[in-house]
Amino acid sequence: MTPDWTLPPQTQPSVAVEGSTARFPVRRIFCVGRNYLDHALEMGGNPRTEPPFFFTKPADAVVASGATIPYPPETADFHYEGELVVAIGLGGGSIEVEKAAVHIFGHAAGNDLTRRDLQAAAKAGRRPWDMAKGFDASALVGAIRPGPLDPDAVLRLAVNGAMRQTSALSKMIWSVPEIIAALSRFVTLAPGDLIMTGTPAGVGPLLRGDTCEVAITGLSPARVTVA
Repeated sequence: MTPDWTLPPQTQPSVAVEGSTARFPVRRIFCVGRNYLDHALEMGGNPRTEPPFFFTKPADAVVASGATIPYPPETADFHYEGELVVAIGLGGGSIEVEKAAVHIFGHAAGNDLTRRDLQAAAKAGRRPWDMAKGFDASALVGAIRPGPLDPDAVLRLAVNGAMRQTSALSKMIWSVPEIIAALSRFVTLAPGDLIMTGTPAGVGPLLRGDTCEVAITGLSPARVTVA
């Protein structure tokens, strides 16, 4: 019997926008590695001596705040990483740091969910991180708030109400404009791109039944429960 290869209609992944019924269509998700010194040190590195580096997640890895997700397969060490997410509204390549802000549509709280044991194995084998970072439901993104971010914003992550991560966003090694400028030298950014800007110290495991919430000053929280 010949299989039915009729392809189903595709729905573009999207993220809620605060104060609007419109949604932000997600094109690509870029992530910055080790952008807080304390987290870099806890992971065994020192990025002060290195330029920013990037990895990606597929657009359909996006999960909305309030979702319940399955514990991912092929891991025994599933971790949270609370992060600021930047939504790009104006594209461009080789963007200057001083002009980067005009390319930002808005900001959101996010969680770069990670299969830590797979990441450690990939590092040890000098292999890509794809299966550690880009798996199903690995990019939790809360509602995007259009406009600028509070310069004194603080990120907080709690698991079952217990605080696990706390840091001022000003402690990022590379600021948001510097991240945009660096990334835009490698790829031409476009409307719909999301940038997850790195996590502070305090990353740790999520277990079945846990609820994890990322809160950033002035933004809607990003909450997920592990089934």
